Amino acid sequence: MKWLVTGLALTVAALPVAAAPAPVEEIRPGILRGYLAPQQLPDAGALLPPAPRYDSPQAHSDREQALSMLALQGSPRWQRAAVDAQLQFPAALESFRCALGVELSESRTPYLYQLTRRTLADAGLATYSAKNRYRRDRPFEENGAPICTPGERQHLAEDGSYPSGHTAIGWAWALIYSELLPQRRDQLLARGYQYGESRAVCNVHWASDISAGRVVGSAVVAALHSSAEFSADLAAAKRELASAPVARDCDDWDQLDAEDRSE
Repeated sequence: MKWLVTGLALTVAALPVAAAPAPVEEIRPGILRGYLAPQQLPDAGALLPPAPRYDSPQAHSDREQALSMLALQGSPRWQRAAVDAQLQFPAALESFRCALGVELSESRTPYLYQLTRRTLADAGLATYSAKNRYRRDRPFEENGAPICTPGERQHLAEDGSYPSGHTAIGWAWALIYSELLPQRRDQLLARGYQYGESRAVCNVHWASDISAGRVVGSAVVAALHSSAEFSADLAAAKRELASAPVARDCDDWDQLDAEDRSE
């Protein structure tokens, strides 16, 4: 019997993987359905502490940090933060392309492309039980200064600041990519950390929003490992990365990453 089980396992492992994943429906324009059902998402409202009160020491610290970030407006770091703000595909791939060290696209790496899109929904939606509970104002609403994406100012003002959804997404991606390419773990986690810091550079999130976003991102990745569909797509993405072309034109990104780590 043992030989039969072993043989079946080897047969399943050897089955060919489809050249591309099956299509997944959009839950809203441009956003694919995630891997987790609503009831499977981490409850940010339960796992996070309350948003800092306006007159609390944490809120005062948040304001001091936000004011210090205003000096970066117009700098290369500000421009990087504007790139990190993009969640539309394929533009969203640019933020991690150089840290991954490979060129990503729907045609070259279809499993990783779709996995990245689907986990965006999981990590982003997981923040809303806390966002809707606390409805925290954003830094630009208080200081009136510019943001990296002025066209999103009204939308962001209507969306609670705590926790940061972008940070949850970016940190989840960094953790997932680190599983796929453990030899680039340090670069990927550093990039994921700076991706969250970009929200402070952009004047759209407080420091405590960003820290909370990383907690939610970590919780989402833990939950994703209970999904057989996610695990299968992760394995397929790992296989296709082995033949993905090397990322090009990364000198400027690498220099900014090095400067970020030295601060």
